[in-house]
Formats: sequence, structure tokens, C-alpha cells
Amino acid sequence: MNFTDFNLNEFLQKGILKAGYIECTPVQEQVLKAALSGTDLYVQSQTGTGKTAAYLISIIQEMLNRQELKGKKALIMVPTRELAVQVEQEAKSLLSSTSLKVASFYGGVGYTQQTSLLKKGVDIIAGTPGRVIDLQESGDMDLSNVAFLVVDEADRMFDMGFYPDLRKLIKVLPKSDERQTMLFSATLNTYVKNLAWEYTVDAKEITIEAEQITVEEISQQLFHVSSDSKMKLLLGILLSENPDSVIIFCNTKRSCEVIAKRLQLNGIKSEFIIGDLPQSKRLQVLDSFKKGLLKCLVATDVAARGIDINDLSMVVNYDLPNETENYVHRIGRTARAGKSGKAYTFCSEQDVYNLPAIERYLGNTIPSVVAFDDMMAEDKSSGIYIRTGEYVDDELKHNVTKNRKNKAEYKGSNKNNIAKNKPSKKNNNYKKESFSKNNYKGKKQRFDSQKLAEMSFDERMKLYKEKYGSQQNYSVQENKQTTMNKSVSATQKKQGFFSRIKKIFTQKNNTKE
Repeated sequence: MNFTDFNLNEFLQKGILKAGYIECTPVQEQVLKAALSGTDLYVQSQTGTGKTAAYLISIIQEMLNRQELKGKKALIMVPTRELAVQVEQEAKSLLSSTSLKVASFYGGVGYTQQTSLLKKGVDIIAGTPGRVIDLQESGDMDLSNVAFLVVDEADRMFDMGFYPDLRKLIKVLPKSDERQTMLFSATLNTYVKNLAWEYTVDAKEITIEAEQITVEEISQQLFHVSSDSKMKLLLGILLSENPDSVIIFCNTKRSCEVIAKRLQLNGIKSEFIIGDLPQSKRLQVLDSFKKGLLKCLVATDVAARGIDINDLSMVVNYDLPNETENYVHRIGRTARAGKSGKAYTFCSEQDVYNLPAIERYLGNTIPSVVAFDDMMAEDKSSGIYIRTGEYVDDELKHNVTKNRKNKAEYKGSNKNNIAKNKPSKKNNNYKKESFSKNNYKGKKQRFDSQKLAEMSFDERMKLYKEKYGSQQNYSVQENKQTTMNKSVSATQKKQGFFSRIKKIFTQKNNTKE
């Protein structure tokens, strides 16, 4: 079904053509049919199915064609800053031939520009819960005339702890029967259904079956590799295949920054996005990546939400995700709109324990091989210490410098106290040793790829224990010994304390006698 088959406003039709929309996706067709009749909805649909255009077109159509909605607003709540900007950009294309205005509101930037936009008038508000609450409570954002409420990626909202904020916001909006409410979620879990039951009226449920993208359209490959060889394997893949665009997923923010900087030291232009990155920098990086100016992006799962790239050629799971569903979300980014893609996953001794849950979730095993030396490339950044956290904005840098200066002045006036508490050389030597590279080097073994593919998970785990077991046992024993030492130390202190108390009471009793 095409968009021209709907009786849409002529100015909206011009915007649809400008946005390049011709044929409706399944979610767009079903949402438009239901939403244009004014009913509330809760929709289960995966990211990348066109749901943003579905609810925007239905809202804009109603705003343009119903006189009684003149001066009314639409509020679109999203979990991340990137998604708020993406909704704003898509709405601007659709509104290009109308007089309606859209703007996005999110944290990480100043209030001045956002309050200025509100004073000029905004018809469609796309925002994150925290900033919208701030603007509403300060009186800068009036939500009393909201006629449309959309909660996008509702399940992610709950994962990120926004459920209380959503309830707080909805309570200041017009009543359920005075507005149209639409909830969109990848999964219709209990929280989403409770929200729908509490804040909608006779909501219609729409379920769009997820496409089978994990096997048919994506070439998956899992590499068994030691953790200290991951970077060399990554370089080998990027240099040999030279993908037009690739997202490298990591489990931690620090890993993202370190990997991006090591890639740069190896001559591969790359950037990273994490939650702590200043908003202006995040938007700049994402814009460069979407335009094709940047080929390599390193990201965490949370920071990557809202990245919608149709022509992504490769995904690399540098770390196996801790949440099984995230594996599908990650690799699914490289097979949008029926296109094919590649997904490479690194499985080391540190994260192999996440593998069985992922394969159970998929319903089959991921094709796997052992990473040999000829698959790897020289890591020119090897041995170089990577500094992290140097991406803070100017204002934060100023505050950090000011705090350091204050601390230096404080230390200068308390030299005697510092001298007393200065660590001994023995402790300093211990710190140097604990922060140095792990001296243990496991024996390198070369495995037969064919045999590995035929192994059960238990057999593969046994193989991992043989290869890395002594290193892990060493660490476990070391940790156990440290814990025992701490326990002994604590017990000695406790015994010493009670001995002193007992001595004091004994002296008092002797004095009384």
C-alpha cells in the first residue's frame, strides 16, 4: 500500500515525497489506518521498521485537517538525545510545506536556546523525560494543551529507569479521554502494558512480527580469540575488508574510548560515542557517520540507541553483550530495509560465559573459527598507555582546573599532615607491580577450526579452561588470598579493640575495689 492511497492533506503529501516515502511498511500501514480514526494504540515493532514516520504522519494529518486542534500540541517522549534529534529531523522533512513547527528538547546542552524556541511556538515537541520535566516545572513549557502523546521505545524507557518520570509527566497532561496516546515498544512487556492500561482508553494492540534478520540476511562469524589479541584481530579485519561503514560495539565506556584511540594510532580514522560525551560532540560524530565522512564508529549499546543507518556494511562485537537481546539489536543494524551485511563477534576467555545464553536465544549456534595469526595485523599502539576522559567540554574543564587549583592550595597549607600520611616505598612498589602488564602468558595453542565447529558448548568450555585456566586460577587464588588477608587483618583489629575495652573495664573494677 502506498501513502497516496490514504486521503492525506496535500501539504503533508508534499513533505512525504520530500522525505522519499512511497510505499508503506507494515507498521506504517497498520498505524495509519488505526490512528487516523482517533483510537489509542500500543504497538510492538522493532527499531528500523518505520514507526517514527507512522506516528508523525498520523499526528500531522490530524493537526492540519481538524480545526478544533488548532493551537494544540503533540508530545513525543524518547529515551535518548540522539533519538530526539532524529525525530525532529524526520518531522522537519514532513512539515516542510506546512506552517507547523517541531523542536527537540534534551539534557547535556544549555536551556537558553530551548526556552527561546518555546517562546516562538512549537507544535510538536520531541524530548527526553528529564529535560521536559525541568522545562515544564520552570514554567517554560506548557503541556496543558497536549492533544497527542507518543511514548517511543517504551521498553528502553523502563530499562533506563524513566518509568517514574513518565508517570510524573503524564499526570500534568490533559486526561486520557482528551488526548490520543500511542505507545511504541520492541517488546510489549508488563510495564508497557500497565502503562497502556493506566493511561489509554480502549487502546488497540498492533504487533509487527520481527523480521528473521539474524540468519537469512546477515553473514555471522564468531572468532575465538584471547583478550590480548582482540585489537590485532580487529585491525586485520578492517584492513583486509575495508568496510564502507562499521560500528564496533563494546560493553564499557572506557573500552570504547581506548579502542577508538588505538585505531587512530594505527591510521584508521575512528570516533567513539558514550553517554558522558558532550552533546555537541555526540551530534557532530553521528552526523559525520551518517553522511559517510566517518567510516568507523565505536559505541556502547545505550549510546548507539537512535542510530538509524540504512547502508551499514559491518558490525563488530568487540565484546560479547551481557544481555542476550542486545546481540540481535547490534547485528540487526547491518541488515536494514532488506539489505545484507556482516556481523563479526569476538569471543575471549573473559566473555565466553555470555555465549550459551545468546545461542539459546537465537535457537542455533553461531558459525565459529579460531583466530589464527595470519588473520591479525600489527598493532602499532601496543604498549602505549591510552589516556581517557579528555573529551569534557570547556566549562567542565574550567571547573576541573579550578578544583585542582583549590586542592593544590589546600595541600600547600597542610604539608605536615601530608608528609605523615605519605605512603611508604613498599606500598608504592606494590602499586607499580599491580598496575603493570599481567606477567602471566598462557601457552598459545593452535586449534583445528573444523573440530571447533563440531564441538558442543561444554567441550568448548573445557578447551577454554585448558588454554586460560591457569591464568584464571592464578587470579582467583590471588583474590582469595587477598580476601583472607583482609579478613585476618579485620579480625586482628577487632580482637585488639575488644582487648583494649576489656583492659579498661578491668582497671576500673580494680580501682573500685
